[in-house]
Amino acid sequence: MKIVSIPCLEDNYSYLIIDDTSKEGAVVDPVEPKKVLQALEQHWVDLKLVLTTHHHWDHAGGNEEMKKLVPKIKIYGGIYDNVQGSTNKVIDGDKISLGVDTKISCILTPCHTKGHISYYVTGKEGEDPAVFTGDTLFVGGCGKFFEGTAQHMYQSLCLNLASLPRSTRVFCGHEYTVKNLQFASTIEPENQRIAEKLGWAKQQRIKGLPTVPSTIEEELETNPFMRVDLPHIQKKMGCKSPVEAMMELRKSRDNWKG
Repeated sequence: MKIVSIPCLEDNYSYLIIDDTSKEGAVVDPVEPKKVLQALEQHWVDLKLVLTTHHHWDHAGGNEEMKKLVPKIKIYGGIYDNVQGSTNKVIDGDKISLGVDTKISCILTPCHTKGHISYYVTGKEGEDPAVFTGDTLFVGGCGKFFEGTAQHMYQSLCLNLASLPRSTRVFCGHEYTVKNLQFASTIEPENQRIAEKLGWAKQQRIKGLPTVPSTIEEELETNPFMRVDLPHIQKKMGCKSPVEAMMELRKSRDNWKG
């Protein structure tokens, strides 16, 4: 399994997933179809699927154009989201096959939108899996609570995504890492892993390089939104439960000027 990042718009990412054996591909959130076509030509890929994480235009806005460019393509989106151009609606636990070796599992991760889907992808034995988290889980942060509650985000991050193998690579929808880790360092100023990753992320961006992917393990070590079960995080936020801490963290992040 090969994964190609496709920078789009101002700070978005689309991703091309390639099954090595068949050279069949799936694209995640192809908001700029012309860039997707360039990637397909460069890697000699037969595109079969579109995996849409949620209905916002900067993720689903290219779906109708993809239909025109790639006849008979299947476009997947969550059954609880009104995903533009969707031909196949999925629910939590649905399975999708790509080519010979690539398997895709749908994980319902609501909050940013009520029907947000993250896609967990496995390849050949021995390859690290990957998860495409859209605007639910960012490197060092999480999405805004547009259509859900702190309870929804806690379930999505700390139960559903946190239960994936720690080696799972995390491919999110936006390049927000530096700001997210700067905020994280105000919550845990003593956390050396946050300081180290922030320094690395700044260097990546100076060089014009992405900070994605992360891993589930790294997020459990550095992302405050995935650490709300820890007593010192709850104490910092003046809370006595992880869900309350999740809510207060999001409020603080929304109001934080950086």
